[in-house]
Amino acid sequence: MAKSLEICPKRLIGSDNPCFIIAEVGQNHQGDMEIAKHLILKAKESGADCVKFQKSDLATKFNAASLARPYLSENSWGETYGTHKSHLEFSESQFRQLQQYSQEIGIPFTASAMDEVSLQFLHSLNVPFIKIGSGDANNYQLLRSAAATGRPIVLSTGMQSMEGVRKAVQCVLEAQAGGDARLCVLQCTSSYPTPPSHVNLRVMRTYAQEFPGVHIGYSGHEEGYAISLAAAALGAKVIERHITFDKNAKGSDHKCSLEPEEFCRLVSGVREIEAALGTGVKEILAAEEPVIKKLGKTLVSTQDLAPGTIIQREHLVAKVAEPRGINAELVDCVVGQELLRFIKKDESLLSTDFKTSFHD
Repeated sequence: MAKSLEICPKRLIGSDNPCFIIAEVGQNHQGDMEIAKHLILKAKESGADCVKFQKSDLATKFNAASLARPYLSENSWGETYGTHKSHLEFSESQFRQLQQYSQEIGIPFTASAMDEVSLQFLHSLNVPFIKIGSGDANNYQLLRSAAATGRPIVLSTGMQSMEGVRKAVQCVLEAQAGGDARLCVLQCTSSYPTPPSHVNLRVMRTYAQEFPGVHIGYSGHEEGYAISLAAAALGAKVIERHITFDKNAKGSDHKCSLEPEEFCRLVSGVREIEAALGTGVKEILAAEEPVIKKLGKTLVSTQDLAPGTIIQREHLVAKVAEPRGINAELVDCVVGQELLRFIKKDESLLSTDFKTSFHD
């Protein structure tokens, strides 16, 4: 089992620590700083543990032909893909402003590093952890560089086979400088929105078995939040979901995002699930005692019984009875005991009715 990992200052994941919930703004800000700040605030108000953006250096992430290609989608912010991406990409100065705003309202801030330049910039911002998106899960050079920063890494695994995930995990672990793994691997399906039949939450169990020293979580692109709650119930240590101001807004991610009220319900639902999972130790709770007193079964006699009777099983039946007497679970202990007093039919048997003491 992976040891607890400090993914943010004073915030551990793993073991019995609460699930770490990331509100992914991504590029749902539409290139507007005020929308971006609004979503940071809503992430904070929802109870999210962290807010996350995406950072790219376009000339490093894309080649010239990719940026020059026509982009005529309904989600386009420009006639070419480069113009579109430029509209949605915040500058380094704007990122610093967003980080400062996040600090002012008290929510950790980080981003996905989409290329080497962006990785080093995020490292310079002293973000608490580095997110590597599914598109770079097989970008071993970037994975090694991210691991070399010494920061925890959260790695999404969409668009990858199991063998590809093995290679990515091995790459990170080999590049991290000794000690315990500082890695969380997220099951992810890179389709938008993801139909339930493609989510495959059981992959988290596969990851947990395959990578026992690594933390496991879930990055979801489904509609709604029920599946993300199921991920929490299955033991996800990190859950990442997109947050938006409007599911019908322009952009490919909005439809599979959660509006603030939904994100709040996701967070509260995860916390309820964590409380319900409990410790795994089965015991009688104090809250059950009134019900035990009201409905717990007592041993009563099936017939009149004289003093000196050696109790046989046919003399006993379990009923809700007044007064409460010997607990029904002690029937085998009572059989063979000598009765000390006269007992009427349907009367409770008490501990004082025998030489041997029983807990009533």
